[in-house]
Amino acid sequence: MKFGVVIFPGSNCDHDMLHVLGTVMQQEVQPLWHKDTALPDFDTKDCIVLPGGFSFGDYLRSGAIARFSPIMASVIEFAQAGGYVFGVCNGFQILCEAGLLPGVLLRNDRQRFICKNTWVKPMTRQSLLTARLDLNKAYKIPIAHAEGHYFADADTLQSLANSDQILFKYCSENGAITPETNPNGSLHHIAGICNAGRNVFGMMPHPERAAESILGNEDGKALFESIVEMAEMEAMGQLS
Repeated sequence: MKFGVVIFPGSNCDHDMLHVLGTVMQQEVQPLWHKDTALPDFDTKDCIVLPGGFSFGDYLRSGAIARFSPIMASVIEFAQAGGYVFGVCNGFQILCEAGLLPGVLLRNDRQRFICKNTWVKPMTRQSLLTARLDLNKAYKIPIAHAEGHYFADADTLQSLANSDQILFKYCSENGAITPETNPNGSLHHIAGICNAGRNVFGMMPHPERAAESILGNEDGKALFESIVEMAEMEAMGQLS
């Protein structure tokens, strides 16, 4: 699997993602500029990553301007063809604005920017991102956002639950899902989701900021290990 990391004006986690994918995970990774109009040498077995940051300064609405960057037409086409797309924080916001994921990310319920470690619980193993995670474990992964309140209408929320598209929920260190463990007011404690095709993933917490022992936390590395391992199994024809 090859990874492409899209860099938008205002991205500030692009090089973190490039480092983790290339140096920590030892994968082939290529930076992509937002004004590019194509995804050269990428096929549907590869993964395009939209990193965190403040694309275009979040001046209109987080992700609303980046969604119209030239490269996004190719990213949308790539996703619709079955290619893997992973958005983190601002990348998740961009995916929602682009219609690749349902719902929107609103201002945090306390109207503040939040930067801290949170705990998230994987809710399904039916995705590349979570297939190798422990459903009984809480993973410590930091957040850094002002617009992380996941919102969707009641029918969409029900559809996400019925279709097993909720990837992560905010929880306590022990995995308890309570009002006190929801840092931003997200409906149903949602921290990450996937699309119906299970090839587009979005999450607000930053796994790339918790992927090395030098940082004192490698919980986020488990997500990247899941992606790589499952992609390798798929390439060898071991997945149906």
